[in-house]
Amino acid sequence: MRSDGSQSAPLGLKIAAAWALLFLHLPILLIFIYAFTTEEKSFVWPPPGLTTQWFAVTWNRPDVWEALSLSVRVAAISTAVALVLGTLCAAAVSRTRFFGRETISLLVILPIALPGIITGIALRSAFSLAEIPFSFWTIVLGHATFCVVVVYNNAVARFRRTSGSMIEASMDLGADGFQTFRHVVLPNIATALLAGGMLAFALSFDEVIVTTFTAGQQQTLPIWMLEELIRPRQRPVTNVVAMVVVLVTLLPILLAYYLTRDGDQIAGSGK
Repeated sequence: MRSDGSQSAPLGLKIAAAWALLFLHLPILLIFIYAFTTEEKSFVWPPPGLTTQWFAVTWNRPDVWEALSLSVRVAAISTAVALVLGTLCAAAVSRTRFFGRETISLLVILPIALPGIITGIALRSAFSLAEIPFSFWTIVLGHATFCVVVVYNNAVARFRRTSGSMIEASMDLGADGFQTFRHVVLPNIATALLAGGMLAFALSFDEVIVTTFTAGQQQTLPIWMLEELIRPRQRPVTNVVAMVVVLVTLLPILLAYYLTRDGDQIAGSGK
């Protein structure tokens, strides 16, 4: 028992937690190490030597930049679409009562609950039936299906923690709908939208399965990495790119966590 009254975890539980963390993060650590190896054609442990030359090689590979540019553009537009649609759906579901509300809520979250391969096959079939050629926009539509869910989940939770009395007070004081949204609703849901947007961007940036069915001949960064693993030219380059992807996706997730961890109180509940 500690002096502050909290009870220390048993030694066995600490050891189990340490092994679990090692199991989860050791492969990521290996990616970072192999980004500096001097061995070009295979993964040898321990690495025969360490070098930073692969960062310069990666920087000068135009195929890496093309794939990175495509991934960033797809993720940005998919996130923007998700922010609009996810917020509107969340507002409708949390603030109004209508027939079929729970069914609509289920349909909104269904794409992320289904296996990615099912979503990918469904989208590919729909595009084929509609005779829509595979392009940048088919990737965006595919990614938006699950990005909307992430934004929706964050927004609907925050809407439900925002007291309706604040909106009623704003309307009673003469504000119209847009003014109420801008000065009352948006400040209360802004961090949830920002967190949802960053999570959506991270999910879109490293998505593989749905992209495979909707990209055609285009290569986002994860698809490029998969192709490089199958037919490698310079293996350490793939690890350098993987390290960048880990950092790019980790930072938004951490920031989203810090933005939403204190959002359990109902705004305006004391008014």
